[in-house]
Amino acid sequence: MSATPRPSDDLEADDDPSSKARLRLWLRMIKVNRMIEAELRERLRISFETTLPRFDVMSALYRNQSGMKMSELSRSLMVSNGNVTGIVDRLTEDGMTLREAVPGDRRAARVKLTQRGVQEFERQADAHEGWVSELLAGLNGTESAELTAALSGILQTNERTIP
Repeated sequence: MSATPRPSDDLEADDDPSSKARLRLWLRMIKVNRMIEAELRERLRISFETTLPRFDVMSALYRNQSGMKMSELSRSLMVSNGNVTGIVDRLTEDGMTLREAVPGDRRAARVKLTQRGVQEFERQADAHEGWVSELLAGLNGTESAELTAALSGILQTNERTIP
């Protein structure tokens, strides 16, 4: 049984010169993302003895200082509840986060950064911002803004068309 063609399948990739350019762009984006992510992982490990997933959890909690349910946190980070639970367990042991009961829901817990967690995250975030700036130094401010706008356009288009 054959799959129902999508509207975009009507246009053969070979007939569209932009198709090859888009494919090259996609491959370059993957390569740049992997390179930057690997460098950030290494720098977080060396400078702060932490991991990128721990940094990401702390970042989400920093942006939501009233706290987040574990399910909200995992949804926000697009990872499983189990992954988030393990990270939050270790952050709690280290005094960076605390869990609070959610009134009316005995099974749910709200997680938030402690004052120590806020201070540590701010220290890490300052370094992280500098590292990202250094790694993207090949782009000037205008180029950064243009690339951000172009990528935002791709996100908006696909959020409307991909369920």
